[in-house]
Amino acid sequence: MSFGRLERRDAAKPMSDINMTPLIDVMLVLLVIFIIAAPLMASALKLELPKSDAATPGTGSPQFVAISIDADGRYFIGDEPLAGPALQARLQTLAAQRPDAELRLSADRSVPYGQVAQLIDWAQTAGLQRIAFVSEKNAPADKATH
Repeated sequence: MSFGRLERRDAAKPMSDINMTPLIDVMLVLLVIFIIAAPLMASALKLELPKSDAATPGTGSPQFVAISIDADGRYFIGDEPLAGPALQARLQTLAAQRPDAELRLSADRSVPYGQVAQLIDWAQTAGLQRIAFVSEKNAPADKATH
């Protein structure tokens, strides 16, 4: 020990490596977000629903099945496309499993009424009696033009 002098240590060397852990954490979180969000963005059906002043969201049955008919006349249960006979078979099994289930029917406004009536007939033949029609609420500007 010497007096009057402070011991000098060597300065710490700068770190030349990048810490990759935070970068990997951020990338994994983004990957999970995209894995969850991608199917939701790709599965939206584009329907031009009829407009109605009385359209209100349904508060009825928690057990419902969404059936859609797009502008080309194709049938969908949820986002799954089905041909006519396959849809009839699916309605039969649905009626056997849950006879009190509600069908929420969304049809593009360009779909002929006969095709909608045929779908209603298939549902009632299968034993499903609760059918709700989905429409969009009129915008305030639409009321003034009609």
